[in-house]
Amino acid sequence: MKINTALCIAGTILLNIAGSLCQLDVCGQAPLNNKIVGGGDAKEGSWPWQVSIHETLFESHFCGGSLINKDWVLSAAHCFQDYGASDIMMYFGRRSQSGSNPNETYRTASRVIKHPDYNNPKFSNDLALVQLSSSVNFTDYIKPVCLAAAGSVFAGGAESWVTGWGTLQAGGQASDILQEIMLPVVNNSACNKAYGGGITSEMICAGFLNVAGKSSCQGDSGGPLVSRNSSRWIQSGIVSFGAKRCDDPLYPSVFARVSQFQNWITSYMGSNPPGFVVFNSSGFSSLNLLLFTISLTFSIIPFTFSQYLSS
Repeated sequence: MKINTALCIAGTILLNIAGSLCQLDVCGQAPLNNKIVGGGDAKEGSWPWQVSIHETLFESHFCGGSLINKDWVLSAAHCFQDYGASDIMMYFGRRSQSGSNPNETYRTASRVIKHPDYNNPKFSNDLALVQLSSSVNFTDYIKPVCLAAAGSVFAGGAESWVTGWGTLQAGGQASDILQEIMLPVVNNSACNKAYGGGITSEMICAGFLNVAGKSSCQGDSGGPLVSRNSSRWIQSGIVSFGAKRCDDPLYPSVFARVSQFQNWITSYMGSNPPGFVVFNSSGFSSLNLLLFTISLTFSIIPFTFSQYLSS
């Protein structure tokens, strides 16, 4: 009996180690993505962890999410204030909301877990986990993203990307094609000053202050904010809230800071935890800053992302 117990314990430990190592082998890999600067319509397969979350009654997109392993999606808690597991459908490998998506698959949800401290204080702990009804198979178009581990540092100016199908301007229509834009991280002190307080250590901000129309907007909620570390993409944030008008240049977009929730996320994952990676950034590279400034000046990227503002 003691030998069997020891074998069971050893087996469980090995499964946990193997699951974690296996996840790190695949997470954050986007072989069809060669992004350096810019933004606009995303190419097929550029962001293979991007999830489109639909409500089943009207079959319409209402929030984004990110695939973090074969069984779980990470999103924002405020997305599920009015929806439970039986109300949603999730699409993986999707680019167009109306056109053909030959590399797509979909799943229903078996449960939705909102962070117990969401909105306490206001807008904080804005994350949720959605368990899939059955596992997805990974392809070049469907892969999990790596998550920023505890202790990660995203310095002000660090390059990051936001993706989603949100409205293209405040009060406008949602995008049919998945959109992408590069935004620099805004340090929390500057972000807190812009909002007049309320920005906590559980949040991370990104955007171009004093540049209109470069942000996230309605419909992008729950989607990922990611940064690249060599060939691996790491999620730093989850689209949470912003100004009442998402194209207001005085306010950066605000995201739930993923690295602050490593223990909470992994507590539900069992033997197949997400791939957590420590990220340390020094800020925006001078070359990319120059190229992106030029693109903004000449309106090469004439769109804005939307962001849902919780009431």
